Parts: sequence; structure tokens; C-alpha cells
Amino acid sequence: QVQLVESGGGLVQPGGSLRLSCAASGSIISVNAMAWYRQAPGKERELVASITSSSTTDYVDSVKGRFTISRDKAKNTLYLQMNSLKPEDTAVYYCNAHVLSLLAWGDYWGQGTQVTVSS
Repeated sequence: QVQLVESGGGLVQPGGSLRLSCAASGSIISVNAMAWYRQAPGKERELVASITSSSTTDYVDSVKGRFTISRDKAKNTLYLQMNSLKPEDTAVYYCNAHVLSLLAWGDYWGQGTQVTVSS
């Protein structure tokens, strides 16, 4: 069993910053790629940023230069530093990880954390 738990969401004013964290725990042997997704009300879930096991990163165009994804392999923890936040960044943010557990490789999701950007 693998669990992903996000934290760090909240209410912030436009131009502000937040740092999201996602801790993976359970019967983990190895963690491959990890990613952050978000889903705004009435919209489909979209990939925001991803990071490979070798720390190669990729971002959706709308957050390039403002968001930074990183990971701590020793702690099996994923981060998303979000700067210069805009109202359109408001969404529920989900952590995703491709994990090798005692049973097999699988894709796991966190429960989501709300980010609201508003004055």
C-alpha cells in the first residue's frame, strides 16, 4: 500500500507565493516520475509540472518561470514552489507518482490540496 499526502495549499493574494509538498509513504521500493496536476472548477485536470527520477523537469506553458518542481529522493517527497500567483492558478492541486511497491509498479494520487488566489 502506497499513500501520497499533499500539504501547503491555502488562500493567497495575487502575486504571492505558496509551497506545496507531497510525501509518499508505505511499502515503497522505488519512485520513478512524479508530477503535479491541478483541476479548476468546471475544467479538466491538467498536468502542471513533472520531474523524472533523474530530475529532468517539464512545465505547462502557463506556469513556466513562476513555478518550480523539485524532489527529495531520500524522503520520497515532491515539492512545488509557486511564485507570482495569479487568480487563474486557483484549483485543487494533486500529486501523482509512479511507484514500485512490494506488489508492482503503479500510479498513485494524493487527495488534493486547495489553492485559492484572490484579493
